[in-house]
Amino acid sequence: MADFWNTDTGEAVFRSRDAVKNLRIKVRIERVTSTAALSQHLQQQILSQQDGGDIELETLTPQSQTGDNEEELVVGWQEKLFSQYEMELFQNEAACQTPLDRQYHTEIKALNRAKGRRNNRIFTYTDHDRYTNCLPFHQLQHTTELLTTTKSSPTFLAQRMASVRHRRQDRRTMDSSIPKSKIINWEPTEEFVRSSHVVNSTMQTMHIMGDLSPPGRLGQKESECLLVTIKTDGNGTVIIKPDFNKGKEPYRIVTDGEKREVWRLYVENVSTTMKPEETEREQNMYKDLYVRHKEYLNSLVGQDFEMPPVGVLRYMMNGEIVSAKGFEYDNLYIHFFMELPNNWSSLPFQSHSGVTQTCQTKTLGKENVAFFSYPFSFEAFYMCEKESEESVPQWPVLYFKVLSLDSWQRYRTEGYGYLLFPAMPGKHTITCHTWRPLQTGTVSALRRFFIGGSPELEDHSYVRIPGTFKGERLSRFGFCTETTGSVTFNLHCIQQARAFIDAAMLKKRRQKVFDQLGGFSQQGAVCTILEAFQRARRKMKEARETLPRDIINTTAQLQTESSA
Repeated sequence: MADFWNTDTGEAVFRSRDAVKNLRIKVRIERVTSTAALSQHLQQQILSQQDGGDIELETLTPQSQTGDNEEELVVGWQEKLFSQYEMELFQNEAACQTPLDRQYHTEIKALNRAKGRRNNRIFTYTDHDRYTNCLPFHQLQHTTELLTTTKSSPTFLAQRMASVRHRRQDRRTMDSSIPKSKIINWEPTEEFVRSSHVVNSTMQTMHIMGDLSPPGRLGQKESECLLVTIKTDGNGTVIIKPDFNKGKEPYRIVTDGEKREVWRLYVENVSTTMKPEETEREQNMYKDLYVRHKEYLNSLVGQDFEMPPVGVLRYMMNGEIVSAKGFEYDNLYIHFFMELPNNWSSLPFQSHSGVTQTCQTKTLGKENVAFFSYPFSFEAFYMCEKESEESVPQWPVLYFKVLSLDSWQRYRTEGYGYLLFPAMPGKHTITCHTWRPLQTGTVSALRRFFIGGSPELEDHSYVRIPGTFKGERLSRFGFCTETTGSVTFNLHCIQQARAFIDAAMLKKRRQKVFDQLGGFSQQGAVCTILEAFQRARRKMKEARETLPRDIINTTAQLQTESSA
């Protein structure tokens, strides 16, 4: 008989876009007696024989299997069904202490007047009941052990989560007499961790219970058995334990006591499926909702984005000075500024220069690195007044110099460098190497070490090409320099112009016309022609390789004479 039972009583997790209030579960319990088991065995033997009849099968079916020995009920989400114990408890108004108890008292009186109670053994504990909120973990574990399952023990997380709701109700305010220095427990015990380190859960719970008392003695509290547990959150996740049978064997429930009765448990999902017209109506409603929400967002944001004038390129850059390494002294900072070439302009309030914070170096590998992580932003506009052959303009330049501070707050020049703005939009990581002017002699080195003075450039643009230079060749002959360190930049560049939109619109317009002319069929025809041409060319090449060399030369000579 062990092969006819389902022993997989683990949790099943479902995700649904529908509201959980539409969930319907059919629960069926049957008492398995010795007479019923003998009858089932005899029925199987008679069915295996060909001379058996229906009359014999009906006589072997006991009458005690129906009535009080089985019950089938369809239960909805958070539907309250009273047990016999609750019917007797809340019938007395004096036992009702909370508003929920008084509400149950009113409902039970209405049921008694209408005589419309549809359940006998199966009942429920909803999320609002104190039984669901305060049911201790060991009691839940005891009731679930009635279901014969494979050997498993609760996890540590399950033990911690079992007392979440109960501990919230018994929460007390902190005693002000306890010093704040003793709030932290530096050596927590295992019991303290289990009772205090609890993950907050917002799931709603519902229990479907069964009263497995002997016939005629319903309402005994110790005979209550947990059949199904349903949990759900507000995101469409539904957890059911045990899972639906789905055509498998029933679950077995063994009660405590002298008789050790055995019950069958069937769990089925009988939620009403939506009709096609209802599904279509719901989809249309969602589409209408999304369209209205989009219109609302458009009213907040606006339909049109800020666009530059016609013939103007807008260049925006969000940059970061990441680090500097390889310099001689510590306590570094960087002074930088932008230079705009011809036909470039910026906003009046746009700052063209900046200074980073002073940063101490950190040993990383074999070099000393100063991490700045200094952000800056820059915005410029390019407008070409006259048409020129150059399609790409001259880009702005960022000049910078690295300085260091000594203990007397005197600065030294550590290096000069420049950065050309990237012509392509996107993210760019650029490392710029620096150099500094060098004055020969021991006096210069001593002055730099003790006083802090060092040669400097009067025009920072001399690092690249001076702005005052108008010749054809720039000579730096005799200018002594020394290579120092390097500076790393992270740049995020954006380019905006109406020409980009016009090109995209033109491409879309061409694609639309291409589709109207039957682009897919034309494309297939063109591919077929190209493949045939390639095959013919390959055959001609193979045939030409097989011909003698004299014929090939004669053919080439004839082709040359004909072309002349």
